[in-house]
Amino acid sequence: MGSTTALFTGLSGLNANARRLEVIGNNIANVNTTAFKSNRMLFSTTFARNYNLGSQPAETSGGTNPFQVGLGVNVAGTQRNFANGAVGATGIPTDMALEGDGMFIVKRGSQQLFTRSGAFQLNSRNDLVTVTGERVQGYGVDDRFNIVAGRVQDMNIPLGVLKLAEATRNVNFSGNLNADGTVATAGTSLVFGALRVGGSGATLTTPLTGLDGTPFADGDRITIDGAQRGGKTVPVRTFTVTATTTVGDFMSFLQNTLGVVPNGGRSSGDPTPSTEPGGFAIDTNGVVTFTGNWGSMNDLKLVAGDIRVTDSGGVAKANPFTITKAQAATGESVRTGFVVYDSLGTPRNVDLTMVLSAKDSTGTHWRAFLHSADDTDGLHLEDGARGGTGFVELVPLLSFNTQGRLTSTPSIPMSLDLSQEGVIDPLNVTLNLGQGADTVTAFSNTGGSSQIAAVSQDGAALGTLSSFAVNDNGVITGGFTNGLTRTIGQVVIARFTNAAGLVDAGNNLFSVGPNSGEAVITVPTEFGTGRVVGGALEGSNVDLSQEFINMILTSTGYSASSRVITTTDQLIQQLLALAR
Repeated sequence: MGSTTALFTGLSGLNANARRLEVIGNNIANVNTTAFKSNRMLFSTTFARNYNLGSQPAETSGGTNPFQVGLGVNVAGTQRNFANGAVGATGIPTDMALEGDGMFIVKRGSQQLFTRSGAFQLNSRNDLVTVTGERVQGYGVDDRFNIVAGRVQDMNIPLGVLKLAEATRNVNFSGNLNADGTVATAGTSLVFGALRVGGSGATLTTPLTGLDGTPFADGDRITIDGAQRGGKTVPVRTFTVTATTTVGDFMSFLQNTLGVVPNGGRSSGDPTPSTEPGGFAIDTNGVVTFTGNWGSMNDLKLVAGDIRVTDSGGVAKANPFTITKAQAATGESVRTGFVVYDSLGTPRNVDLTMVLSAKDSTGTHWRAFLHSADDTDGLHLEDGARGGTGFVELVPLLSFNTQGRLTSTPSIPMSLDLSQEGVIDPLNVTLNLGQGADTVTAFSNTGGSSQIAAVSQDGAALGTLSSFAVNDNGVITGGFTNGLTRTIGQVVIARFTNAAGLVDAGNNLFSVGPNSGEAVITVPTEFGTGRVVGGALEGSNVDLSQEFINMILTSTGYSASSRVITTTDQLIQQLLALAR
C-alpha cells in the first residue's frame, strides 16, 4: 500500500541525512588539522515507480508526461575538496607548506604514500620524517653537492654531522696604489766580510769547507733566525753544509730564505731597467754583496747576530760572518697579508707586496711579489723565475693607465706548493684586482701612502652543518659554521590527474586509488605542482560557516523525513481504526 512506501521513503531521508551529518561532523572536527581537505556528501534520487511513461502528441491529444513516484534518496558519494588552505608561518625549518596541486611523497616501509601535511621533523638519524614516522622522499646530492635528479631516496639532513672545508680558488683585492710615490731604484745591499782561500780571492764555486781557517765542516748547520723583510720577521731556516757545498749554494739558500727574487724576476717587454736588484755577487777580494729587491717593503735586515752556526752535534761554533748594510731598499711599496685555505681547510698565510717599478707616458707600472712560509718547494713561473723553499713568486708587471685604471691582466695566478702534506697539491688560486666593486686603482695620494687589502675569498676552514632552509623549488640549502652554504637535497612532489580519486589512509596520508591516476613525480614549481614555502604549514580548508549552514540544512532534512514517517504512521492508525 502507498502508506508503506512512504515509510521507506522517509527512512531513506533519515539515513542519507544521518550520513551527511557524519561528513559535516568530520569536517568540523578537523578544522584545525594541518592541511586537512574537507569532504562533502552528494545525494541522488533512488529509482522511481512508473505508473505511466506518458504518450506522444496525436491529432486528438496533446500528449502526456510520465507518471512517476520517487522512492526516496540515495547517497551518491563523497567529494574531497583539494583547494589550498591558508599558509601560516611557523619559523620551524622542517615545516613545509605547498601552494599548488602537488603532494609530498613519503614512505612507510616499502609503501609509497602521499600527504599535503608538511609538519616534518628530524629523527635520531637526521632523517626527515612525518609526525607518524614516514620518511620524506627527495633527491640527494653527490660529493660535490650537486643534486642527483631522478633517484628518489629518503631525505637526510645531517645537522652537526656533515663537515666541510673548501679550498680557496679566488681572492679579491681592493685599494689604491699611490701614483705620487717614489719610483723604486734600489734594493737592500748587504756586504759580507771577505771570504778567502789561502790568500787568493774566493769565488761562488769555492767550497764552504775550503775557506781560510776552515770555519765550516761537513755536517755544520747554519741557521737564519731573526732576519726581517720589510719589518716582518722571515721564517727560521737552517742550511746544512756538505763537503761539496759552495759559497754560491749558501747565497742561494740565503736568497730563498729572505724571499728575494733574482733580478726582480723581470719579464721581457717590461718598461723597467734591464737589470733589477735581487741577487748576489763576489769580487776578486772575496767580498760578497747580497742585493734584495726594490721597494721599502722588500727592505732586508740581516745582522751577524741573526746567523747561528753549530756543528753536526749541535755545539755552537764561532760565527765567521760580518755583515754591513750598505744600502736600504727604496721606492713606494705596500704589503698586505691574507689567508688562503687548502683542500682540508688548513689556513695558509701569504704576503702580497706591490712596488712602484716605473712611470712613463702610459701611466704607472707596479711589480707584485708573493711570499709564503707555507710553500714547500718553490714555484715555476711563466717567465722562468723560480723561488726556493719558502715560496717566492714575482708575477708579470701590472700596468695602470693615466686614469689610474688597471690596463694589464686584472688577475694574478698563484700556485702554492704543498707537497707531502696530504692535500691537493698545488693549491692554485687566482688573485683578482678588478672583480666588480673590488678594484685596485693607482691614483695620486699626495702625502699619503698606498693601501691594499684582501676583501673576500671563497675558501673556508672546517665547518659543520648547523642550519638549513628550503626554497620555492624544494631545494634544501645547508649553512655551515664556517660561513659556507651548500645544497644538501631537494624535496620531490607528486601530482595526480585526479587527486580526488586518492584513498584516505589516515594520519593525513593518501594512497593511490583506482581513479586517481598514477603519480607524476617531479620537483616543486614544475607541471603545476606549485611551490614550497619553508618554515610554514598549510591549514585546514574547512569553511566553518558553510559547515554550520550545511548542518542546519541536514538537521532540517532529517526532521522533515521523520515527519513523513510520523504522518504515515498516523494514516495507518486511522486506517486501522476503520476496522473497529
